[in-house]
This record gives sequence, structure tokens and C-alpha cells, in this order.
Amino acid sequence: MKFLNFLKPKPAQPTILCYGQQSCGVSQEQIQSVMEWLFASLLNAEYLGKSHIIWYDDANPDPAREQTVKKIVRSGEPIFLYRCGGKVQPPPKGYYWRMMDEYPSMRIYQLEVKDGE
Repeated sequence: MKFLNFLKPKPAQPTILCYGQQSCGVSQEQIQSVMEWLFASLLNAEYLGKSHIIWYDDANPDPAREQTVKKIVRSGEPIFLYRCGGKVQPPPKGYYWRMMDEYPSMRIYQLEVKDGE
């Protein structure tokens, strides 16, 4: 199977799939700003594959979103989280959310594997 994936043409730009964007309570302008920054960051890192961003509002958590993150983890694709409220979504076991302090609002996180796990 992996051999067939090798034969697929590489995309010309990154793809970012969004989860929870409509219910996050963030303005469309802020969402646009975050998406532009994340897209530029992926291009700067020369990453041209698929990635995912979770828009997480701790005042209105969605258990299905936690299951979505667990499913995406298996794909090996980058996962980001935008913290709409005061807390981040609990990470899957063996992972943690690393704050991406390059973004001015300090509300964007990337899912990382814990050392030694």
C-alpha cells in the first residue's frame, strides 16, 4: 500500500482540513488570519501535504472531536488546535499540545508526541 502512495503526485500546496470552525465563536476575520498564518507556516516549512486544525471551545466541548483527533493521529498528518476559550482539548494518550508561540495570540497549538513514548 505504501508503495502506491509513493506513486501519487505531490500536491502543489498544503491542504488544511478544519473541524469545529462554525461553532467556535471566533470572527470570520480572525479565522481568516489564523488560516493564512498556518498556510504560510506550512509553506515555509516546505510541507505540502494534508494537515488538520481543530477549533476548540472549552465552553462547548464536542466529544466527537476528541475521537476525530485520535483518528487523525493514525494518519501521521500534522494536527493543530486553535484555543477559542481558556483551555485546550485533552490530547490523546502519549501526546501533548505544544503552544506555537510564533503566532501573536498564543492560541495555536500543535499536537506532539511526548518524549519517551
